[in-house]
Amino acid sequence: MITKKKNLIRFICLSFGLGTIMPAFSQFPSDTINLNESRVIPYTLPDVLRMTDGTRVKTAGQWMNVQRPFIYHLFEENIYGRFPPAVPVRYRVRESDRDALGGLAIRKQVRLFLNPGDTTVFADVLLYLPKNKKGPVPVFLGLNFNGNATIINDPSVFLSERLVFPQYRIRNTDSSRGTKSSRWPVKEILSNGMGIVTACYSDFEEDRPEGWRTGIRTTLQDLLKTKPDEWGAIGAWAWGLSRIMDYLEKDKEVNAGKVAVMGLSRLGKTALWAGASDTRFGIVISNESGEGGAALARRWYGETVKKINTSFPYWFVSKYKTYNDEVGALPVDQHELLALIAPRPLYVASAENDQWSDPKGEFLSAVHAAPVYALFGKQGLGTDIMPAVNHPIGHRIAYHIRTGIHDITFYDWEQYIKFAKEQWGIK
Repeated sequence: MITKKKNLIRFICLSFGLGTIMPAFSQFPSDTINLNESRVIPYTLPDVLRMTDGTRVKTAGQWMNVQRPFIYHLFEENIYGRFPPAVPVRYRVRESDRDALGGLAIRKQVRLFLNPGDTTVFADVLLYLPKNKKGPVPVFLGLNFNGNATIINDPSVFLSERLVFPQYRIRNTDSSRGTKSSRWPVKEILSNGMGIVTACYSDFEEDRPEGWRTGIRTTLQDLLKTKPDEWGAIGAWAWGLSRIMDYLEKDKEVNAGKVAVMGLSRLGKTALWAGASDTRFGIVISNESGEGGAALARRWYGETVKKINTSFPYWFVSKYKTYNDEVGALPVDQHELLALIAPRPLYVASAENDQWSDPKGEFLSAVHAAPVYALFGKQGLGTDIMPAVNHPIGHRIAYHIRTGIHDITFYDWEQYIKFAKEQWGIK
């Protein structure tokens, strides 16, 4: 009866545009999609600094030793699933050219073997490093959707042997080369003294409901001592990023202390979870990661927990679905995921015409992560007022919303390159 009354009140308020004055119920109408800011229902976020005994975190040490492990476990248990330990990674350099891209770059194509016992479980990694840079170089690391050959029109890059974007049954061919180069400005990154490292996310698990059957959640379950349902596809992709990081620590031409992990959309969610799970990543970048990424779950705007769990049930653990109709019962929200990155640099980005990802919810999540950064003496965004379009803001946490649609653009990359150079003191 109480639930019916709440739903009736919600319906009346929404019908008359009164969403902003509604009482702060723990739930919104999850079956309805809202893209009207005036109808956002009030919500209360978990206090990231409030410990289980009711006291507040006051020092960086308390955060790192007590509160951070507790919150991280809540994300494991309720959203992303267990993050398995590392395994010994073997690798083989399949191809290397120290005069690639007309003399601009060093290109390496490396196969990572993820199971010490055989060679059937592997991921293919593509690296471009600036040729004339002395010493180990900083790099951006991100998974790609469509295969390594699609990020640049380079005839020497191997075509993927597997399906890419498998829900559409796509395979790489010569006509695929460079088709996604707008998302990967390789030469611009190289000209700024940094490298780019990528692998196709399908190498770890195909992005489809049955992808777990052939992905690492199954092929490595005995080695990792985990069952496939103990973690989701996002967890598998994030774990894969950590294994690439294992290789980068062995590559003497890469500065493994300066690796920026990044991703777009579902791979933005992946980058955030990888950054929270593996503190070796020096910078974490979320590009339009939306629901299940940077956007606040309790904000009724754009994609909802129920919608994402209905559309992509295999991305997360099954327990996440128990919050479909009671988002307010979630013991965490996404500002706490961002806070797990502290004190490392964090960049969150949105797009004006990508309202499905809830740009304001992404911005507010970054705002509410700032108290944890303050424990380390680091300033966050420096404001709680959302910036104008194409006006980046921030300090240790940075944010921008740009013109355009759901994508990663040259403008985005310009900001990430600038941010990385500032944070790492690169001239």
